[in-house]
Formats: sequence, structure tokens, C-alpha cells
Amino acid sequence: MEPLYRLDEYILWICWILGMPLGAWAFIHAVTSRPDAFTAADKLTKPAWLAITGIGLVVLIITGDPLNPLGPFTGQPFWGGPMTLFWVAGLIAELVYLVDVRPSLIEVQGGRR
Repeated sequence: MEPLYRLDEYILWICWILGMPLGAWAFIHAVTSRPDAFTAADKLTKPAWLAITGIGLVVLIITGDPLNPLGPFTGQPFWGGPMTLFWVAGLIAELVYLVDVRPSLIEVQGGRR
């Protein structure tokens, strides 16, 4: 029964761990995309998306617990305080870029998905 008791912490931990490489992928894609593609796709400018994805990635990294990266597996509570709100917001920003902006940029630049 103990693993199910802490299920929410396991889910938060998995989202946080998977959010960091997704954030890096979003930021790298924003860096390598052409600036005119953002305006052609009717999205925010390249500097705006660089800031959004970069800040989102930094927030994901710094709001983690470097002394306890295994979180719920050590028996200690995973983030349950106000910092959770910040890294979830950072993760949502990264996901918006990957799900909405990236496909539009690929289409505008004439690439394949």
C-alpha cells in the first residue's frame, strides 16, 4: 500500500525528470530556427520564445532538489511547496512550444515532422 500512498509524488517526480530534456529540446529548437519563421507562422518573435523556453528550462533545473534527486524513492517528501507551481509553469511553457510553435515552424520552413 505504501507505493500507492505516495503516487502523486512519483508522478510529480517523473514529470520533473522528463521535463528537463524536453525543455532543452525546446530551447535548442528555438535557437536553431530561423527568426523569420516565427513571424511567418504568426507566433511570438524568436527572442520571446528563446526567453520563454530558456527561463522555463532554468526554472525546471533550479527548483529541483539537488541533494535529493531521487525524491520519493528515499522516503523523504518530494516538492510539495510553492516551488512546484514554478516548475510546473516552466514545464507548461516548454510543452506549449513543442506542441504548438514547433510544428508551425517546421511547416513554415518546409520541413517534415
